[in-house]
Amino acid sequence: MKENRLFVIERYAAERRKVWDDFVKDSRNATFLLERGYMDYHADRFADLSLMIWSVAGNQRRLAGLFAACQNDDETVSAHGGLTYGGLILPYSGADGADIVVMLSEILAYFRNAGYKKLRYKTIPHIFHRYPSEEDVYAIFRCGGRLAECNLSSTVLLDKPIEFNENSRRNMRRAQKSGVTAEKSNDYKGFWLILEALLAERYGAKPVHGLAEITMLAERFPENIELHVARNAGGEIIAGTVLYVTPACIHTQYIAASAEGKACGALCLLFHKLISERSGEARYFDFGTSNENHGLALNEGLLHQKYAMGGRGVAYNIYDIDL
Repeated sequence: MKENRLFVIERYAAERRKVWDDFVKDSRNATFLLERGYMDYHADRFADLSLMIWSVAGNQRRLAGLFAACQNDDETVSAHGGLTYGGLILPYSGADGADIVVMLSEILAYFRNAGYKKLRYKTIPHIFHRYPSEEDVYAIFRCGGRLAECNLSSTVLLDKPIEFNENSRRNMRRAQKSGVTAEKSNDYKGFWLILEALLAERYGAKPVHGLAEITMLAERFPENIELHVARNAGGEIIAGTVLYVTPACIHTQYIAASAEGKACGALCLLFHKLISERSGEARYFDFGTSNENHGLALNEGLLHQKYAMGGRGVAYNIYDIDL
């Protein structure tokens, strides 16, 4: 018979930063985005409500999980509002699916007792897991959660990528004939000029990260954040992508090309090089979502471009749980 466990919930405090980060690094489902050095870069914009969950059995007490969360408004907790995903961070062993149902129930009770009315939970997509880790999805179902938002990402299986379609191969050949080259770079300023111009023209928007922020984060996480660019024959940046590199998945955080870069197919050349070279480093290469309006609109043109380079669908799900 399994020993009953008691879970004790405590609010995260800054003096526990190393404990938090060590647990994240050793977890089976978290990435560097859930380390405090990344989470806290925008602490001025998000009131942190993260929790540490301790398992108590007899005289033993050990850290059984973390819960990355922040206040969304006076009535809503978001896990996590400032990140693509958040919620429960789990170890390789020590808690099974039944335990995690109890764990989430205790977390909901904690926030309910604090006066909140709803938890918005952004699950960590399975492509980022080091080892299967969807017990929280089952626990959300058991606790009455409902799907509130679904966004569609496009992902390549790196050990068996689908070949680029003929149009993408044609664009790649055009780039090669034009003298386009692809390389890793630290010229975030040069790429940000292209990215900002593209977002302003197409969406009237700005990048989530300003130039100073992405430069700071790249310096803070040099093994996880990379810039790769395509240059024309004259050495000017005409396209690029910022990669978030994690053990299981390499994710494109930003993609942009100038008018010249689009005309000569620079992105196709860049991504063909990246997908070819990164095989064996991670299992997945993720182009990111192609949605607007909280998942209700699908940018079919953008989706088509990603599918043309071998991407296939992965859902990024967000759930609401009434407290």
